[in-house]
Amino acid sequence: MHKLKIISTVLLILALNSKIVAQAFKLDELEKFNQLSMDSFKNEIKKLNYKYYDKTESSEFVLYEYDSSDYQYKIGKFQYTTDKSSDRIEFQFKAKNEYNQYLKAVTGLGYKQTETGKIPGGETYVDYFKNKDHIRLISPKTGEPNDPYTILIFKKL
Repeated sequence: MHKLKIISTVLLILALNSKIVAQAFKLDELEKFNQLSMDSFKNEIKKLNYKYYDKTESSEFVLYEYDSSDYQYKIGKFQYTTDKSSDRIEFQFKAKNEYNQYLKAVTGLGYKQTETGKIPGGETYVDYFKNKDHIRLISPKTGEPNDPYTILIFKKL
């Protein structure tokens, strides 16, 4: 009977802790975030225990960024004032295996690789399109093990 109490206590602790650990998002969840207004996005992401990180504002765009509770993930929403096709969700994560899972999901959904290059920080990117839908996967610079991987989901127009 005593072992049963210990096991139930351990399971309860694991269940409670699992709510604290942040989550990675599926592609469709990222796409849905991109369709939300900025206020709706901020409300939804807070419900998922992501914490406000930073706001960047310019004459061209507003960016709100949030960190996961375990600091393994960061998500941001760009909203541009004039060029709405540049609106996007930016999701950062640290593990190469997650990058591979996103790559598999992107190609599995019929996205085709269209362009590769480097962004100004030196990271490499690969663009994928399906009809007018655009996803960009960004890898950290070679030799930079702590830099994140990034997926950009551009707004559907």
